[in-house]
Amino acid sequence: MNVSEVLANTLSPDAGIRQNAEQQLGSAATEHFAEYVRLLSDELANEQNQTFIRSAAGLALKNAFSSREQTRLQEVQQKWLSQVDATIKAQVKQNALTTLGSQTNQAGNAAAQFIAAVAAIELPRNEWPELMPQLVRNVGEGTVSLKQSSLTTIGYICETDDEELRSSLNQHSNAILTAVVQGARKEEENADVRFAAMTALGDSLEFVKSNFENEGERNYIMQVICEATQSTDFRIQQAAFGCLNRIMALYYDKMRFYMEKALFGLTVVGMKHEEEEVAKLAIEFWCTVCEEEMNIEDDNITATETGMEPRPFFSFARVATTEVVPVLLELLTKQDEDASDDEYNVSRAAYQCLQLYSQCVGGIIITPVLAFVEQNLRHEDWRLRDAAVSAFGAIMEGPELKLLDPLVKQALPVLVGMMEDKVVIVKDSAAYALGRICENCGPAIDATMHLPSLISALFTGLNDSPKMASSCCWALMNLADRFGLEVGADTNPLSAHFESSVRSLLQATERPDADNALRTASYEVLNSFVMNVGHDQLATIAHLSTVIIDRLEKTVSMQNQVVSMDDKNTLEEMQTSLASVLMSIIQRLDKEIKPQADRIMQALLGILAASPSSSIVPDAIFGTVGSLANALEQDFTVYMDAFTPFLYTALGNEQEQQLCSLAIGLVSDIARSIGEQVLPYCDTFMNYLLNNLKSSTLSQTYKPAILQCFGDIAQAIGGNFETYLGVVMQVLQQASTISAGNTDKNYEMIEYVLSLREGIMDAYDGIVIALKDKTQLLAPYVAPIFGFLSVVNMDPDRSEALMRSAMGVLGDLAESFPNGEIADYFRADWVMGMIKETRQTYGLGRTGDTARWAREQVKRQLSFPPRQQ
Repeated sequence: MNVSEVLANTLSPDAGIRQNAEQQLGSAATEHFAEYVRLLSDELANEQNQTFIRSAAGLALKNAFSSREQTRLQEVQQKWLSQVDATIKAQVKQNALTTLGSQTNQAGNAAAQFIAAVAAIELPRNEWPELMPQLVRNVGEGTVSLKQSSLTTIGYICETDDEELRSSLNQHSNAILTAVVQGARKEEENADVRFAAMTALGDSLEFVKSNFENEGERNYIMQVICEATQSTDFRIQQAAFGCLNRIMALYYDKMRFYMEKALFGLTVVGMKHEEEEVAKLAIEFWCTVCEEEMNIEDDNITATETGMEPRPFFSFARVATTEVVPVLLELLTKQDEDASDDEYNVSRAAYQCLQLYSQCVGGIIITPVLAFVEQNLRHEDWRLRDAAVSAFGAIMEGPELKLLDPLVKQALPVLVGMMEDKVVIVKDSAAYALGRICENCGPAIDATMHLPSLISALFTGLNDSPKMASSCCWALMNLADRFGLEVGADTNPLSAHFESSVRSLLQATERPDADNALRTASYEVLNSFVMNVGHDQLATIAHLSTVIIDRLEKTVSMQNQVVSMDDKNTLEEMQTSLASVLMSIIQRLDKEIKPQADRIMQALLGILAASPSSSIVPDAIFGTVGSLANALEQDFTVYMDAFTPFLYTALGNEQEQQLCSLAIGLVSDIARSIGEQVLPYCDTFMNYLLNNLKSSTLSQTYKPAILQCFGDIAQAIGGNFETYLGVVMQVLQQASTISAGNTDKNYEMIEYVLSLREGIMDAYDGIVIALKDKTQLLAPYVAPIFGFLSVVNMDPDRSEALMRSAMGVLGDLAESFPNGEIADYFRADWVMGMIKETRQTYGLGRTGDTARWAREQVKRQLSFPPRQQ
C-alpha cells in the first residue's frame, strides 16, 4: 500500500475514491495495527510530504486512538498496549515529538493531538515518564514552532475528561505550570507562542491546586494572567479573561487580594473592549462571580444547619454593583438587529449577566436599573427603549417580591403599551419582560386590573410577527401557570378568556406564514391553558378535542406527501404537538373522553403504523395512549390486541432508549388501568422486561422503572403472579445488594441507588399485595424482604418516596399474615424505630398517614407471643 497516495485519496472530491481509501485505512488498522501506526507516523514526520498529506496522516493517527464510545475507546487503547512492541512504540512516539518542531503548523497540531491520545493511555500507567519533562524543555529551549506545538500538546492533554489521566497529571503539575507560565509571560515575543501558553494555562488550572496554595507562586501566576489581559493581541486577551473565569470558579477563596488590587478594574474595562470576544469573556467573569457566590451562600446555609465550617464569602458582586451594573446596562444597547435567535453577542451576554447579578445581590440592583429604565423607556432611539425594557425584565428574579410589587404594578400598563411599539425587537423584548414578570412576580398581577389587557396584548403580539412568537407564547404559558395554580377549581381567572384564547391559538397554528417554531409554541400554550383552566370550561375542552382529533387524523394521510427532510420534520413536530395537546385534554376530561376513544385510538394506531423507525412521534403517542388507558381503565382492554404489537416492538428496541423507557412506563400504566385483563399479555411483557434488565445496551437508569413495573403487574394479576415469582424475587434480591459504597460521596451513584431501591420497594409491595391470599408462596421471601428493609433503615440517604413504600411493605406484610406467623420479624428494634422516624419526619400528608397505618398493623403483630426457637 502506497500510504501517501491512500492518504491523499481520503481527501478526494470523488466519493468513490474517498470511500475506497478510507476502507483501505480501516482494513490496515484492523489487520496490521502496529505497522499501520508506524507508517502513518512516518508520513506525519516526513518534512518532504505535502501539508495536506501530513495532516491526513495525523488525523488518521488520532482517529486510530480515539472514540466517542467508551467501550470502543478501551478497545483501541488496548490495541496499542498489546499489539505494538516497544521498538515500534518508541519510533512512533519519537516521530510525533519530532513533528512538533515542524514549520508546518497543521502537522505540529496533528502531532499534538496524537501525543495527547497516547498520553491518555500511558501516563495513568506510569509509562512515557519523559514526555512532560520533554515538553517543558521544548518550551524553554525550542524554536518558535516547537514551543507553540508543545504548549498546544500540554493543553490537549490537560483538557481531558478521563479520570485516570486527570489523577496522573497531578504529579506533573510543577512541570506543566513551569512550561505554560514561561510561554505566557509578557517577555515572550512571539504572540502565537504566548496565545498557545495562555490556552494551555486555562486547561491546566485544575491541576495546579498545590501551586495556588503557595502565595508566591499564586502571585506570579496572577501577575502573568493580568498582564496578558493588556496584550495588544486580542487572542491573548481572550485567553487571559478565560483563565480568570476558571480561576474564580476554582479558587474563589484566594481571590480577595487580587480583586481589590486588579481584577475589579481590569474586568470592568474589559467589558467595554472594542473586540466583542474579549468583552464577552470579561462579562462572563462577573457571571462566574455571581454563580459562585450564590453557590457559596447555599453551601453556607447547609453548613450552618449541619455544624460544618462555612466557606469564605467576600460579596464581590455586591461591592462592585455600582461599577459593574452601569456597564452592563450600557452594553444592553449594543443590540445586533440582524442577529439570529441563538447568536450570543455582547448585548445578550450583558442581559444574562444582569439576570445573574439580580439573583446574586437582590434588592440593591433595583436603584441603578430603575434609574436607567426611567431615563430610557420612552427614548426616541429604539436601542435605548429596548435596553430599558430588557433591563426591567432581567431583574424580576432576585429582589424580594415586596420590593418589586409596586414597580411591577406601575410598569405593567407601560409594558403592555410597548407591545405596540413600531420596532419589532422592542415589542419582542416587551413580551419577554412580561413573561419574566409572570414567571417570577405573578402575585403582583391583578386578575381584574391587569389580566384582560395582558392577554389581549400577548395574543395581538402572537398574531403580529412570527419573530415574537416564542416570547409571547412563553409569557402566555407563565400567565396560565400564574392563574391556574388551584388545580381542580370550578373556575379561575383564565376561564373568562379561555374560548377566545383557544380560538386565537388555533388560528395561529394555521397562519400561512407560520413556521414550525410558531406552530409548536402555540400548541404548547394551548396545552398549558387546557391544563390550568377551571372545571367550568370542560365543555369547551370537549369541543376542542374534536378539533384536535380531526387535525391528528389528517396527518396520517400526510405521511405519503413527505418528500424532504423539512417535510418530515414539519409533520413530526405537528403530530407530536397534537398528541401532547390531546394527552392534556384526556387528562382533563378523564372518563368523559370515552365517546371519542375509538377515533383517538384509530388515529394514534394509524400514526404509529406509518411512522418510520427513526421517528420521534411514537414518544408522544405513547404518552397519549397512557393517558387514555388511565382514563378508560378496564374499558381500554378492547384496544390491547391492536396496540400491543407496537408496545412489544418498543420494549425490544434497545437502540431507541427513550422510547423503550416510555414503553416500560406504559406497561405499568396499562397494568394499573385494566387490572387482571392484562394477564394474556403478561408472558410477553415479562420476557421483554427481564431481557431489558440483562441488557448491556440499555442504560441502568431504566432498571428501577422495570422493577416497579413488576410490582404493578403483580398487583394487577394478583395470585397469577405465581408464575413469575421465583425469577422476579431472585432479581430483586440481587438488585438489593447494590450500594453507593462508603468512599467519597458519588452523588450520581447515590441518586441511582436511591431510585433503584424505590423500584425494589415498590416491586416488593406490589408482590406482597398480590399474594395476600397465597401467603405460602410469599413466606420463603419474608426474610430477604426484612433484610432489605433493614439495609434501607441504616442508610442515611433516603427519600420520602422510598420511606412511604417501606411503610407500605411493612403494613402489607403484617396484614398478609394476620395470625402472627411472621410476628418475630416485627420485634426487631429497628422496625418501630423506622416507623417512628418516618412518622416524625413526614408527619403530614400521605407518607405520615402510611406510617401511622403501618404502626397499627405492626402493633397487632407484636401482640402475638414470641414463637419458640
